[in-house]
Amino acid sequence: MKNIDELIQSPQFSSEAIEHHIDMLGERVFQVKTKWPHFNLLLRDLRSLSERLEENSLVISLERGLLYGGSSLAAPVFSGHRVIAADCSPASADDRGAYNETMVDDARFLSVPSSIRTNIEKTDLPGAKADLVIVPNLVHHIADQSALFSEISRLLKPGGLAYVFEPLVRELHQSPDDFLRHTPYGLENILKKNGLHPLETKTEGGPFSVIAYSWAQALEYIPQEDRSELNEWFYNEHFPQLMEWDTKYPNNQERKFTSFPMAFSVLAQKKD
Repeated sequence: MKNIDELIQSPQFSSEAIEHHIDMLGERVFQVKTKWPHFNLLLRDLRSLSERLEENSLVISLERGLLYGGSSLAAPVFSGHRVIAADCSPASADDRGAYNETMVDDARFLSVPSSIRTNIEKTDLPGAKADLVIVPNLVHHIADQSALFSEISRLLKPGGLAYVFEPLVRELHQSPDDFLRHTPYGLENILKKNGLHPLETKTEGGPFSVIAYSWAQALEYIPQEDRSELNEWFYNEHFPQLMEWDTKYPNNQERKFTSFPMAFSVLAQKKD
């Protein structure tokens, strides 16, 4: 078992710097205005969670820091708290390397290096210590779901919070480490089975976001030399119109119990 005191970091950044960091994540990493608008939910939630916690709370962030050169994207947002940034990149990620590192090559990026590289299904961190465990955009990459949620529950102290952000619509990516897609109801169910009571579930985006996302992915399949005209049409005309429709038409007019969100988040609390 790791010595937790050796892994804890205490990032200290100004509110202005954190806002710039979040803006940079939206622009360069999650590209919310051009490709992946559903990640706005994650960015809003991280800010809200940081403000919700009591000062000096212990936050464990389970991410894949290797993609970004070994830095945590979420940890800087929790300035004023104690943070363990756990890089949960699998061994297969070593061959891919830090292929997204250029995304964070920006003066606004607040670098908090990973505290530890570990197996997300068995982190080797002491249990019942964390006030908050966050798993941003990672659950679908984990083969052993039972072990994952059991570990999240083990890390939390009684009354502690677990936060999960997940896509509903994604291409197969980081292959072959892409295993499943939960619905919000399915994720709530597995959280309950692990002693984590859902407090709040949010969804983001609608069918027009799904269309926009699919177009953005599809354009990557067209050779670069044939793509420029389509890119201009998509980003200057089609994407803005789809985003307008996504806001204007949020509800299915034919089937009352049907929806088509792009992504969702669940906040749950460990039972005492």
